[in-house]
Amino acid sequence: MLVAGALAALAFPPVDLFPILIPCLAVLTAAIDAAASWRGAARRGFLFGLGLHTAGLYWLTDAILVRADTFWWLVPLASPGCALILAPIAAAPAALCRLAPAGWRRLLAFAGLWTLFDMGRVFIFSGFPWNPLGTTWELPGRLGDVMIQPAAWIGVDGLTLCTVLLALLPQAGRRGALAALAGLAVWGLAGWGRLALTPLPASRNPTVVLVQGNVPETEKIGGNDNVAIFRRYLALTRSGVARALPGAGDRPVVFVWPESAFPGLLQEDDIARRMIGAAGDGAAAGVIGAMRADTEGRWRNSVMALTGPEGQVADLYDKSHLVPFGEYQPRLLPFHVVPGEGMAAGGGVRTWHLPDVAPVGPLICYEVIFSGQVVDAKDRPDWLVNVTNDAWYGDSAGPRQHLAAVRMRAVEEGLPVARAANTGISAAFDAHGHELARLGWNRQGVLTVALGAPLPETLFGRWGRWIPILLAVAMLLPALGPRVRGIGGRPDVRRL
Repeated sequence: MLVAGALAALAFPPVDLFPILIPCLAVLTAAIDAAASWRGAARRGFLFGLGLHTAGLYWLTDAILVRADTFWWLVPLASPGCALILAPIAAAPAALCRLAPAGWRRLLAFAGLWTLFDMGRVFIFSGFPWNPLGTTWELPGRLGDVMIQPAAWIGVDGLTLCTVLLALLPQAGRRGALAALAGLAVWGLAGWGRLALTPLPASRNPTVVLVQGNVPETEKIGGNDNVAIFRRYLALTRSGVARALPGAGDRPVVFVWPESAFPGLLQEDDIARRMIGAAGDGAAAGVIGAMRADTEGRWRNSVMALTGPEGQVADLYDKSHLVPFGEYQPRLLPFHVVPGEGMAAGGGVRTWHLPDVAPVGPLICYEVIFSGQVVDAKDRPDWLVNVTNDAWYGDSAGPRQHLAAVRMRAVEEGLPVARAANTGISAAFDAHGHELARLGWNRQGVLTVALGAPLPETLFGRWGRWIPILLAVAMLLPALGPRVRGIGGRPDVRRL
């Protein structure tokens, strides 16, 4: 089971080997059927989940290696430790699906239960819904654009439900395989149809200048090169804005620095803000990632909007979803891994209304992985900006999987997204999730992109995660409902 789960992780970006799910899930469901009891099925599901998440999250080890002098003992535990927390999410559907009779009904039950429990990952600590199986359709290029369009209706969790179903259907024999092929064809046609029937309207969104300083995390932690880091960002901003202004036309220009890019307390540093304002001369605003201390002395991971030559703080946003073990200390741990007291969480997503700039929703780092939780429903923005620092995770699958989440949020919400990453990958996507431009890993430079317009609010944007929840429950009704043998006959219900 461990090997099957680990191999299934090859379906995630950047490998994108979706067909591997078919044999891997076949091994799991066969083991569930062969188990003597629900406990045995749960153990098999647990092992599958352990392999899946250990392999899928292998890159967490890179973050420990950055501070290996202190946390060397955690190096072999980082990925398996997180996988141990997540593995019960796979054990539960493996056990509960045995309530349904073996065969197609059990397959339906497994798909619905897998989706519901996988959605429950948002409640683990501060939430960790990384790598739902629906992300396996984020293939590079036009094919990926087509296959992720249904997320505008059912979200990435709805795609997870469909993905599991398609992978399981071949187990139902020839008819199941034909049904899988038909479902895949309908999926593709629906995606192609949405692209064809929802053209992007004229845009009043800005031209964004995404600044990628490419500062190694060891330099940021050391703090010995703060002046050089600041000068680097100023120089990149100056050249990027100067290049963007002539072609911007009537669009405003907005420059964006990554998460915690400013090496200090920007809110309290008037001189630094004026220097940033001068470097971005001609831009309508600058979006700067920086730490801050609130009035109670609590540290917050923030992003600030600066306007005018004085670099006035026009608005700020504090990160709401904090990274467990990275930004705050879960109380369940018997040892301390987060420096100091950790950080304080913000009050939730919101929309900025900056002078001469279309309304924008700021997101910090992995907040963008939370499907249905990236937009203020009462004040919908016209675009999203995501600042992040993936330098912790090296040149691994981690930054690529993070970027895939950004692309999926664009489709779900029908909003263009601009993303500035410290060491990469900086990129921009239109409201269809089509990549407009990118600046690759471990490169220093500036990416200038004219953002497209938003689409009308999507079905998923309006109803959110209720849609995949209802779809998953709909799978469970025929799967777990009583089976009637004949008219007036008694229901035949399978037990665990």
